[in-house]
Amino acid sequence: MNNLKHFLLVASLALGGPVQAQGDAAAEDLLAPNANLVLQNIAPIPQRLVQQVAKYTDFRGHSFVDWHPTRREMLVAHRKAGGNTVQLFRLAAPMAEPEQLTDFADPVTSASYEPHDGRYVVFERSSGGNEADQLYRLDLATRQVTLLTDPNQRHEMQGWLHRSSRLLVSSVPLDKTAQGGSRASVTQTLRLIDPTQPARARALAVLPGTGWFVGGVSWDDKRLALGRYISANESQLWLLDIASGKTKQLLPTPASQERAVFLAGRFKRDNSGLYLLSDRPGEFKELMFYRFADKRLVPITQHIPWDVSGATLSDDGRLLAARANVDGREELRLFDARSFKELPVPRLASGSVTDPEFHRKRPELAFSLNGAHGPSQIHTLDAATGRLEQWTRPFAPEGVDTAGFSEPQIVRWKSFDGRTVSGLVNLPPSRFAGKRPVMIAIHGGPEAQAKVGFLARANYYIDELGIALIQPNVRGSSGYGKTFLELDNGMKREDSVKDIGALLDWIATQPSLDASRVVVTGGSYGGYMSLAVSTHYADRIAGSIDIVGISNFVTFLQNTESYRRDLRRVEYGDERDPAMREFLNRISPLTNAERITKPLFVVQGRNDPRVPYTEAEQIVAKARDNGTPVWYLRAENEGHGFARKENADFQFYATIRFLEQTLLK
Repeated sequence: MNNLKHFLLVASLALGGPVQAQGDAAAEDLLAPNANLVLQNIAPIPQRLVQQVAKYTDFRGHSFVDWHPTRREMLVAHRKAGGNTVQLFRLAAPMAEPEQLTDFADPVTSASYEPHDGRYVVFERSSGGNEADQLYRLDLATRQVTLLTDPNQRHEMQGWLHRSSRLLVSSVPLDKTAQGGSRASVTQTLRLIDPTQPARARALAVLPGTGWFVGGVSWDDKRLALGRYISANESQLWLLDIASGKTKQLLPTPASQERAVFLAGRFKRDNSGLYLLSDRPGEFKELMFYRFADKRLVPITQHIPWDVSGATLSDDGRLLAARANVDGREELRLFDARSFKELPVPRLASGSVTDPEFHRKRPELAFSLNGAHGPSQIHTLDAATGRLEQWTRPFAPEGVDTAGFSEPQIVRWKSFDGRTVSGLVNLPPSRFAGKRPVMIAIHGGPEAQAKVGFLARANYYIDELGIALIQPNVRGSSGYGKTFLELDNGMKREDSVKDIGALLDWIATQPSLDASRVVVTGGSYGGYMSLAVSTHYADRIAGSIDIVGISNFVTFLQNTESYRRDLRRVEYGDERDPAMREFLNRISPLTNAERITKPLFVVQGRNDPRVPYTEAEQIVAKARDNGTPVWYLRAENEGHGFARKENADFQFYATIRFLEQTLLK
């Protein structure tokens, strides 16, 4: 289950030459953008603003990556003081000083120790945000880095065999090698690689389409549990014989017309079955056990009335750790893996649990905890004693009291069809008098969810500018059942936009919120939503911010990387169907750009493989034809969101300037 990735988080040539100072500001008092940022029409950034917000730009937490196989130490992902990107660090003991292992211009956040003695680490890294991940071996004794994979493909680690140091790797071809720059069909290759002898990699299977992942390896190294992700509402469970490469579909049965989620997990220690997540019994994904002997699904978490979003098994086969997504907060649950009875868990600090993983040799569970009062930090739980231990200390700059940051409140409102929609609201401190302006921040996906967690730079908007932040979970969001998840599919796409219209109605009823001062923002699919709101409700907003968003569904589906296309067609519709193509064109913000009459800020990475930069450029040009003020920021060394601190900081400064000229004037 941990291998299913889902996949979350600048502009062309400056018009009229270099940025000019406004008013009486001198040129030397302005921040110059770095060489990889291209700007259009963005207001100058005063150095005083940079200094004023600096303490909100350097929160630094830690995320758990992997346990050492024999020692009580771990790999963590962290951005060091003065660093530009997140890198790998070795943490030798609780609260020890992290030892940096990688230092690249691009982030490194996914890695795994060699599973027997930990003498080397294999990590994934892409370039410039292109997500064309390659695998590398890092020899810990010499710090030498060796490329293991073919750069003409995108690769992903899928776990190790148990009895040898061979790594499972899945690979898909990139469009840069395709004739005409695109592929009509894509296959996914599953290989076994010895990272010390990468040239001798063995292909296990060539699988049709994409969306395949390894959920687990049988403890005798004879079989793999494969998952095939078709959509957020449909997936399949398969077995693969490692010796022959033959595959067999288990769930749903091949002759069945059943459509449900079956996400493959690890094998039980005696190989009598495997664990999986499934929503077959009801609305929510449950942790279940599939028994090979009688082909029966045994429920484990049916008493939890929420999605179980992930689970992991201890290597001794005794314990299961699961995450329950309770109204946007990821809670840790522990189970006896033999009796399936739930076990007590000590009370944790407020926040969401991520990345739980058992040590291979100890009954100790590591996890990251991400809450409103500080960036992610790592804890461990001794399952035998119930003892919790903190391993990292998050960094917050001097002058910021993260303990004072507000906890989100869950609010609910009725949408156009009477359905209840919910969201997270963070209100500014009480020292801000009068009705407060509002920022609506819409998540991507669309099958994602606004969850409880640290807001990082966004705390500045709330605590210093007095802006109320609302993160809606419109229809199509995960976490609220499979029916809700499907309510925006295909021809129902604009129903989710109407949920924002209903939210604007709700804001107008709140005595503490100013319905005349609302800005909408979002990234990826949230960027589309921001654009769609700006075409449907221009008279009710002060401006919109589109970050790596879709402006036309047809051109998006045509130009996204081929390995993603079929997965996106299931959600948005197949543009090859004439009726669907007409619908997608009709509802696209690009088609309706003449309705964008309020200021627009567009942010884009040049190397984005998901939403190509052309989506941004075409909406910028079309909206400007209306005479609408359009700001555009593009980073030449980024992809689907800004991963480099210097770029993310500049985006933050520009966003504040945009808010000053729209929401706060």
